[in-house]
Amino acid sequence: MKIIIPMAGRGSRLRPHTLTVPKPLVPIAGKPIVQRIVEDLASSYGEPIEEVAFVIGDFGSEAEKQLQAVAEKIGAKGTIYYQDQPLGTAHAILCAKESLSGNCFVAFADTLFQADFSFDRSSDGVIWVKKVDDPSAFGVVKTDEHGTITEFVEKSPVFVSDLAIVGIYYFGDGERLRKELQYLVDHDIRDKGEYQLTNALENMKSAGMQFKAATIEEWLDCGNKANVVATNQRILEIKRDREELRSPDAQLENAIVLEPCYIGPGARIKNSVVGPYVSVGSNSTIENSVIHNSIIQNETRIVDALLGNSMIGNEVDYTGRVADISIGDYTKFES
Repeated sequence: MKIIIPMAGRGSRLRPHTLTVPKPLVPIAGKPIVQRIVEDLASSYGEPIEEVAFVIGDFGSEAEKQLQAVAEKIGAKGTIYYQDQPLGTAHAILCAKESLSGNCFVAFADTLFQADFSFDRSSDGVIWVKKVDDPSAFGVVKTDEHGTITEFVEKSPVFVSDLAIVGIYYFGDGERLRKELQYLVDHDIRDKGEYQLTNALENMKSAGMQFKAATIEEWLDCGNKANVVATNQRILEIKRDREELRSPDAQLENAIVLEPCYIGPGARIKNSVVGPYVSVGSNSTIENSVIHNSIIQNETRIVDALLGNSMIGNEVDYTGRVADISIGDYTKFES
């Protein structure tokens, strides 16, 4: 099994945090978004993952090292591919064409999920979906009474179905997928100006391949600061009994931690109340503060603060009592 992760977008709605870090590497409960996706897929599959192929933009060598480490943590080979232009979902996946072989997952690293990703491995393919109130902004599927997909439609202004494609796919034949994607590009077949995966899926279905729809339980948005903070809260709730969320070398001195919280390696909390729903990154310091429902990233110092519903970047020096704030990396703030 291989996992293909298209993630070339920078995530402009999450600025200033994505000015220095690609959105899929923003941490949620102590782990980057993309790492949580890869680990959840690998855990559900239950057998070794051979390779994780990341399709990225110009993220820099440090980000590439982090992605390689994500693959290595599940015992897989990490491969880096590049998408230089935003030409659509089909084009993004095709950028990793050398890795499109055998059976594979394709997972777009935009959101997190709560789902059972087990499936019938004899299927030609499985598309994970979620019912939504307004499907006009999504690619959707129509299904028959057996859950077999009968139609793929890309962002229709007219109601077709409320089963939105969430961005997780299984393909039993990666070579066939690669062939269909290449056909779209070679013949310049576009929808709304881009090469769309749904067109390739429709062609594969028309050729006799059967795709099943599988539902997810929760679709956790990571599009902007408010949604990332809310997703951090939900992941802490989900993982509190499944992961070790407090590093053994974290230092607490006259501190109260209201669970669930993530406290990273080397973090130091003194004369403070932290939680619930707070993630504190590696080697960050919190003193004389009260913080709830917030994300504090790595190497950051928080002093005399009252924070809630906030997101503070890496290597920030923060002193103040402003709740509900978003501060990017390498910033000094006093109020």
